Amino acid sequence: MGDLTGRTVVITGASSGIGLAAAVDMARRGASTVLVGRNPARLEAAAATVSAAAGRTVPAYRSDFAKLDDVHVLVDHLRQRYQRIDVLANNAGGVVRGHRITPDGFEATLQTNHLAAFLLSSLLREQLRGGRIINTASGAHAIGALDPADLRGARNRGLWRQYGSAKQANILFAAEASRRWPDIMSASYHPGFVRSRFGSSIGVNLAARIAPFARTPERGADTLVWLAATPTSQLTSGGYYMDRKLARPTRATDSPALAAQLWDESLRAVGLG
Repeated sequence: MGDLTGRTVVITGASSGIGLAAAVDMARRGASTVLVGRNPARLEAAAATVSAAAGRTVPAYRSDFAKLDDVHVLVDHLRQRYQRIDVLANNAGGVVRGHRITPDGFEATLQTNHLAAFLLSSLLREQLRGGRIINTASGAHAIGALDPADLRGARNRGLWRQYGSAKQANILFAAEASRRWPDIMSASYHPGFVRSRFGSSIGVNLAARIAPFARTPERGADTLVWLAATPTSQLTSGGYYMDRKLARPTRATDSPALAAQLWDESLRAVGLG
């Protein structure tokens, strides 16, 4: 795995779990790590942990991806401080209990997992030239039924089907970004079933604590760190990875037509198209 000295890495969902584990690992590898999280107390604790690993104070920004205005504020901060961002790890997200609509009018799971990351990446396009975008996806994409024409969630598809659809969007976004933004290496990956705060509102985190096959956050973050540190010549832009290996998503999720439709609908949804 390559060195990250001198590279600026922005990690969303960095206050716990995979995001925090990746931030610690990358900081130890010399990266200038920037943390983004929703919960102030957890974000402060995470910043102290990563700062100790880095040997210097790392910046941390609070941003709630259920509010697209928060994404715009975050972008303003990042643009003011960084002319270049070498890696953007779109790791924030999760599963949302019930059929919730955000203040922006979108289904909450799809907004927090996809639309906010899409907006963040699009607004940081110039800073990311020559860099990388890495999306935390999931094998749960296999149960998704993504409809780009229904990003507002008029149809209630159920908690796990909606989460799977959001993870489809993560994979499709990375694939389409590689075609539309060829100067940015884009990829998505499946971290596995990880012992973390994921799904705490519905008890998934409790099951992960006792499941013998559940991974530690460090193991779950391994492919993320590997995608950030490995020379781009050894990676496939637009690819979906699992355990450091290129994998094949479901046939529907491997559709360039669906990816292009999602991109165009996402642009309109976040006010960029």
